Amino acid sequence: MSEIFSVWFLIGAALVFWMQAGFAMVEAGFTRAKNTGNILMKNLMDFCIGTVVFILIGFGLLLGEDVIGLVGKPGFDIFTDYANFDWSNFVFNLVFCATTATIVSGAMAERTRFISYCVYSAVISAVIYPIEAHWIWGGGWLSEIGFHDFAGSTAIHMVGGIAALIGAAILGPRIGKFERDKNGRVVKVNAFPGHNLPIGALGVFILWLGWYGFNGAAATSVEQLGSIFVTTTVAPAVATVVCMIFTWIKFGKPDVSMCLNASLAGLVAITAPCDVTDVTGSIVIGAVAGLLVVFGVWFLDYKLHIDDPVGAVAVHCLNGIWGTIAVGLFATTSAPGNDSVVGLFYGGGLTQLGIQLVGFFAVAAWTVVTITIAYLVIKKIFGLRVSEEEEIVGLDSTEHGLPSAYAGFSIMDISNTMTMDINENTSLGTTDYGEASPAVKEAAVPVVKAVDDVTGISKVVIIARLSKYDALKKAMNELGVTGMTVTQVMGCGIQKGAGEMYRGVEVDATLLPKVKVEVVVAKIPVDTVIEAAKKALYTGHIGDGKIFVYNVSKVVKIRTGEEDFEALQDVE
Repeated sequence: MSEIFSVWFLIGAALVFWMQAGFAMVEAGFTRAKNTGNILMKNLMDFCIGTVVFILIGFGLLLGEDVIGLVGKPGFDIFTDYANFDWSNFVFNLVFCATTATIVSGAMAERTRFISYCVYSAVISAVIYPIEAHWIWGGGWLSEIGFHDFAGSTAIHMVGGIAALIGAAILGPRIGKFERDKNGRVVKVNAFPGHNLPIGALGVFILWLGWYGFNGAAATSVEQLGSIFVTTTVAPAVATVVCMIFTWIKFGKPDVSMCLNASLAGLVAITAPCDVTDVTGSIVIGAVAGLLVVFGVWFLDYKLHIDDPVGAVAVHCLNGIWGTIAVGLFATTSAPGNDSVVGLFYGGGLTQLGIQLVGFFAVAAWTVVTITIAYLVIKKIFGLRVSEEEEIVGLDSTEHGLPSAYAGFSIMDISNTMTMDINENTSLGTTDYGEASPAVKEAAVPVVKAVDDVTGISKVVIIARLSKYDALKKAMNELGVTGMTVTQVMGCGIQKGAGEMYRGVEVDATLLPKVKVEVVVAKIPVDTVIEAAKKALYTGHIGDGKIFVYNVSKVVKIRTGEEDFEALQDVE
């Protein structure tokens, strides 16, 4: 029987590794298409970088010889005594370590520098996670006082969630997420819909499947394993049903993405008590998790104003804390294999609850201090956030030279990208439009007229950066131009993205997102419209925009007749 469970132990580790795919799919599906390649790369490197640093130092800090209950003694037995090395334990703890780092990725998605992400992922896997996990599972001081976290609500999910919360706060929100008044007060929260909910849902199902290994791999009997499977099924199912009902009542319709988050919230909450609670406890734990995840998303958006694209903080941080506390409330000796951990609601008094709270505060304090230091040092050395221009274009292109993660598909970004702040770039002499010479202005925003004599009704087509749309719209409104047709397009100009490579082959051109604004004017002089547009688009370098002017009087005369045409001119 012991050999069977040894094999199951490794199968469980493989299931936990497979959860990396689930995290990648959830994060990619819940964010925008222009960052999908970056997200896949980050989730891949979480495990690969984590493996390297876990070999070098992480495994020793976690399971090395205990030093005064605080840390394991680092060693290199994997190199010096491989024949007697604990291979299974190494792999098992490695996949859990990588999970902790992956949680952070979602909350900081779409605006984090890739090099900075790699560095703090390594720090989490090398130092932050192994030391606090040693306290709980490696013979450290928390395990000595009776703290219980069977599979990682505290050690993995709460730690990853806290790191995600602090990282997202330091990093700041994505451009356009929050609209502020002149005093800096947030007056509106904008939704950025995930570009691929089917992929997000697939990720949730992959994670749920992997969670049976996550929670069950350390089981030591068939009875205990069966009980863990029951609690790991009931809690997320109840959480999802409760979330569906709550969002149906609150928002008028059941929220798909929130319910997907709720499934994960229930899984996170049951992770610590999965081996010591019964089905009644699982139902209550899941129900609270289903409500807590909705509250968490709302609280971050509307109270803290912290941008978490995938709900990682609500799912992992809040429900990791809840799962930690739930052990002290719902642990029962009726659960197979549990003869010592008893919660408040099952006659155990406040003892276990007090121990769980001590563990929560200790691990939370360690995580807050260490990850804050790590972020601030990385910010100082590398910078945490990409430039505004890079964020608008997308990290696939700017960080990885990838035109799109969906080659062959047409993807339309329906988020609030086009209402972003004005972007300032490097100058070609001067950034002040009033000081620029006519030649510089023309180089920055060239004007192409179909005919020299533009009279009557004219159509002006303006191609601009997405970041300049708001300024352009305001400039047109100030002139009295209120009718505009706006289209999001892709294009390349003097710099066509030359030199980008895919699998060693040069990509001919990298198409960048632009906005095309079309206006039709008659009473307002065309030159006035052109001048206002050039001033709005101007930043002082080639490629600020381009303007095309067409005389449509003849077309209108042919289609409407002379009298109707004169009437149309009088309307404006």
